[in-house]
Amino acid sequence: MPDLLKNTFNRGSLGELARSVQSVYKPFKAEEFLESTMDETWDGLELKARVRKISTTLGRYLPADYGKALAVLDKAIVGRSPGFFGIVFSDFVEVHGQDEAHWDLSIGALERYTAYGSSEFAVRPFIISHEKRMMAQMLAWSKHENEHVRRLASEGCRPRLPWGQALVKYKKDPKPILPILKQLKADPSPYVRKSVANNLNDIAKTHPDLVVKLAKDWYGKNEHTNWIIKHGCRTLLKKGNRDVLALFGYGNETPVDVDGFTLGPSSVSLGDDITFSFTVSSKEAAKVRLEYGIDYVKANGKRNRKIFQISEIPIKENEKRLYEKTHSFADLSTRKHYPGTHSLTLIVNGAERGSLDFELNL
Repeated sequence: MPDLLKNTFNRGSLGELARSVQSVYKPFKAEEFLESTMDETWDGLELKARVRKISTTLGRYLPADYGKALAVLDKAIVGRSPGFFGIVFSDFVEVHGQDEAHWDLSIGALERYTAYGSSEFAVRPFIISHEKRMMAQMLAWSKHENEHVRRLASEGCRPRLPWGQALVKYKKDPKPILPILKQLKADPSPYVRKSVANNLNDIAKTHPDLVVKLAKDWYGKNEHTNWIIKHGCRTLLKKGNRDVLALFGYGNETPVDVDGFTLGPSSVSLGDDITFSFTVSSKEAAKVRLEYGIDYVKANGKRNRKIFQISEIPIKENEKRLYEKTHSFADLSTRKHYPGTHSLTLIVNGAERGSLDFELNL
């Protein structure tokens, strides 16, 4: 199993940070900083709590004057490789730089630091407390020459950013985000385009009609925009939204036949795989999107469906294709399995084309 991301913040990485700070600011007490940060509470702290512990403790050992403290960090960050550890620098700004008097210093620092470790989390309290001013800044960043800064403009205002402070207002009304997404909808950087797509996907979960309208307006004019729209509509595609399916050519105009949908053994044990197979064919050329859904039994005994994509293919006239698939029932960090009757449903172009039950045993 891969090492937990929180373990990026360890004695080695903290020691490197302490040495880089001390090299540009001699009064910095490196060992004392390390001991104060990695105290008796450290092992029990999760990812964001470790970041906050580091940036809070840094504030006690850097100059009390905020501007002078940033000047130290500006020197210490030079030469660092970009990586997740770099969010410590932007978190320092979030913790110590939200006073109105520090606005210009903080915005400049967030812009500089985002290339070393994204400032996407740190900008969110600024949006909440100074929405119009900060969103104007985000729009300006969307036009920046640096791709890291342009990505920050989109990623920082995602309504549902994982691990990020909730932007409740934008979950309810995402319209203030749209000028930024419009500016970035044909961005040359894949790094930026992925963020724009993820932002659209966030919006689609609460405002599907808005994203459908944007998709229809933007699709077909630029290959970069087309990719953003397709990736940004992934939740709508999984939900079988007819407008979005039709936009990408997966409509029901051409009938696709499904035959021989069979499931392996009618029971499977935790940690094992289940197998299923089916054949698709069409009398006419067609585009086909193939998915399957697993109705998982939850801890409370109810069931919840998860959709998995198989493929998106063009199928020729009178062509027949056989698919044989396996699905694992090993526990993951993101999914725990529970015993009971599950279902596997085959989905073709957003429409259910057969469902089979099976038992999961522990």
